[in-house]
Amino acid sequence: MPVQRLSMPGDRKKAPLDTLAARIDEALEKSDIDTDYPEAALAEAEHAARTWREHTAEHADLTSIEFVTLDPESSTDLDQALHIEREGEGYRVQYAIADVPLFVEPESALDGETRKRGLTLYLPDRRIPLHPVVLSEDEASLLPHKDTPAFVWDFTLDERARVTNVDLTRALVRNRQKLAYTEVQHALEKGEAGEVMQLLVEVGEKRAALEIERGGASLSSPEQEVVTDEDTVHLQWRLPEPIEEHNAQISLMTGMAAAKIMIEGKLGILRTMPPATPEAIDRFRAQAAALKEPWPQDQPYGEFLRTLDWRKGRHLALLDQATSLFRGAGYEAFDGTLPEVLEQSAIAAPYAHTTAPLRRLVDRFVLHVCHSLITGAPLDERIRAALPELPSLMQGAQQRNSMLEKKAREIAEIGVLSTLVGTEFEGTVLDFRPETDGGSNPSNARPDRIEVQFSNPPVARWIDGARLPIGTRVTARLESVDEEKNWAEFTVVSSGRPGHGGEGQGPTSA
Repeated sequence: MPVQRLSMPGDRKKAPLDTLAARIDEALEKSDIDTDYPEAALAEAEHAARTWREHTAEHADLTSIEFVTLDPESSTDLDQALHIEREGEGYRVQYAIADVPLFVEPESALDGETRKRGLTLYLPDRRIPLHPVVLSEDEASLLPHKDTPAFVWDFTLDERARVTNVDLTRALVRNRQKLAYTEVQHALEKGEAGEVMQLLVEVGEKRAALEIERGGASLSSPEQEVVTDEDTVHLQWRLPEPIEEHNAQISLMTGMAAAKIMIEGKLGILRTMPPATPEAIDRFRAQAAALKEPWPQDQPYGEFLRTLDWRKGRHLALLDQATSLFRGAGYEAFDGTLPEVLEQSAIAAPYAHTTAPLRRLVDRFVLHVCHSLITGAPLDERIRAALPELPSLMQGAQQRNSMLEKKAREIAEIGVLSTLVGTEFEGTVLDFRPETDGGSNPSNARPDRIEVQFSNPPVARWIDGARLPIGTRVTARLESVDEEKNWAEFTVVSSGRPGHGGEGQGPTSA
């Protein structure tokens, strides 16, 4: 069956790119994020890029394996390469992860700068990388048609795609082809995709079924995408291609394997999330019932989410409310004594970040630890000593990046909305907040207000003075925009009933 894709009407409203860039420049100047690398760290990166081959004597030669990468078309910081083949009634999955540890000496200037950054920062008009581009988009990236060092995870899977054996080897690999999600999805629909991608679909579907069995949940709903086009910027919906979800299952499988290795070795760092509280579950059940989509008591949470269709207004609202169950994600480092919380509750299993070392700091350390535990090679004491610092480093990086990414999105949204004052928009109520008197601080007083997800352009905005149930379809008019304050004032023109009227009028589909 052809995949339904998202599109925008032909008369996309656009805002000037130079205005967006200038306002993002201002936001960066006010933040504590450095856009340039210190000279010492950059010099170390350039030296590592020139000399890494001198340090691969113990790397296996796996360049004969026909690895491929699968990423967004424009990506050049390629962390993962994949090969899958049938093995008996099951599968063999080999998953190569960029060997960033080979390029970064612990406690060096480069290491210190990456600890300071924590994550690659993605903004609408630019990318501020975790590592200098000489590494992240060149020598350490798994670019096609060149030999690159990697950690190769080697999985044996049974006929249901359950892991029966895991190995981890440092090796030289060669990416045979850089594939893009959209082109692969088109090829699959036409029956023209290669064997590895066909097997990825098989394994991905079986791994997703195992996720549901263990009580995990993957949210699949459209997200806003800020697109720059020559000298303009516009907003559109983006729904992940099915092949992206299958590919994500391989990454999840690897993270679960890494967690198991570290738990058994009582050394490492996990990505954790406590289970949803009974109160949060009861609240979500009540919301589902109010939206006329009751969640059966005997149905696993993840399976219920997969029954929801984001194209329906009430389902879109419910998917938004579902995120309230996934709270409190963090990192737990341990050495000898296991942490109290081991699982990532949305995955319903212990899990670790290990498949994106070019873009995320913690993955480099997980690779170090897992390789040491699985091979018996001694772990560098400088790596061990760094583990307790990583949770706070990652939390700080996530908060810092999240604030700036949110600011940049708001700038892009306001820029586009400024061209649409006086226009009426259709949307769905995602949330309702009753009137507050501000308590001891009257300036904090708020009237009744609703959060509305508009379909075109895809922005979510709070509207003061409205009292409507979650899931209600509304039409609202944009009255004014203040670009300096990132504020847009809407008024509700008309509304339907929750679960009625406007069904199928979520994000525009074609």
